[in-house]
Amino acid sequence: MSEALFSAPPLAQVEIQERTGESCIANNGFCPDWIVDNFDRYVGPFFEHIYLTVVSVGIGFAIAFALALAAHRVRWTFGPISGVTQVLYTVPSLAAFFLLQPITGRGNLTAIVALVAYTLFIFFANISAGLQNVPGDVKDAGQGMGLTDRQLLWKVELPLALPEILAGLRIATTTTIGLATLAFFAGGDGLGRVLAEQPFFKSNVVIAGGLTVLLAAAFDLLILGVQRLAMPWRRAAIA
Repeated sequence: MSEALFSAPPLAQVEIQERTGESCIANNGFCPDWIVDNFDRYVGPFFEHIYLTVVSVGIGFAIAFALALAAHRVRWTFGPISGVTQVLYTVPSLAAFFLLQPITGRGNLTAIVALVAYTLFIFFANISAGLQNVPGDVKDAGQGMGLTDRQLLWKVELPLALPEILAGLRIATTTTIGLATLAFFAGGDGLGRVLAEQPFFKSNVVIAGGLTVLLAAAFDLLILGVQRLAMPWRRAAIA
């Protein structure tokens, strides 16, 4: 009788834990109830992740675009510019975050500077390849029509280089979304911060990781849509 009395409370406690999901959380499992109750904690970091991605990709594209146009006009600068962007791209992301902190401090600025550096090589390589792949006879035809070098660039070369440029934009965007999860090492915001708070809790990993994957897929589809709108002649050719 005494043994039964002492064994009852632990059994009742186990039953309560199973009903409330506390055992799932204690065992770092996948807890749907916990996800429903705590999903709002991911909303802010999700939009912070978008901010890091959009700002970094936008600045990186602007810088790389200017460098690619300069290299296209002054051919001898292509090698040095390409070499510098490749060196920046090969620096490990964690090392870049830590090396920049004495200069830019901890926070989003350090994360953005590092992420911009990683996009430069992707953008520069794709924009340069697109411009170089424009057929010579097309450029000769444009010059024969009386187009200036500036008009030839904006009306002929850049439109024909759009497939490579947008391909670089897709690669750089998805790469930045992934690297931005490490921005918390530099004191930055984003989904990586909530992921680091509970790195072994399966529910946290699934939600933070899943949102990162969905964000990458959404941006990829968005850029594909822009590509279809920006190049109607390709739709006509496929039709």
